[in-house]
Amino acid sequence: KNTLKAVRDTHQALKWFLQKLDPFPRKRRFTLGERIESRLLDVLEQRVQASDQHQRQFEYPARANLPLEVIRHLWRIAYELEVIGMKSYKNGSKVLLELGQQVGGWQKHTLGNPGSNATAIYVLGLPPLRTFI
Repeated sequence: KNTLKAVRDTHQALKWFLQKLDPFPRKRRFTLGERIESRLLDVLEQRVQASDQHQRQFEYPARANLPLEVIRHLWRIAYELEVIGMKSYKNGSKVLLELGQQVGGWQKHTLGNPGSNATAIYVLGLPPLRTFI
C-alpha cells in the first residue's frame, strides 16, 4: 500500500514539475529543465519497479535518494537564476522533501527487515531558504 502511494505521489509530482518546466527559457530548458525532468522520470521508474517486484523493495532505498538530491540542487539553481519564482521554489522543495521522506520510510522498513542487505545512507537536505537570500 505504501509503495503504491509512493508511485502515485511521484506521478503527481512529475505532472506538477512538468508544468513548471514548460515555461523555462530556451537557454535553461535544455540544461536544467531536461535534467530535472529526466531524473524525476528515473525516480518514477524506480518506484514502479519497487512496487512491481517485492524483492526490489529492499534494494530500492539504497539508491533512491540520489536523483532526488540532484533534483533538489537543480531546482535551487533554477530559483537562484530566477527561472522560477519563490512560490514555485518553495512548493517544489516541499514536494521533493515529501518524496525523500517516503524513501526514509522505506529505509527504516528495509533496515528493520532481517533478510535485507540494504545499507543506511545519509539523506542530504538543502540549507534553509533564508541562508542564501
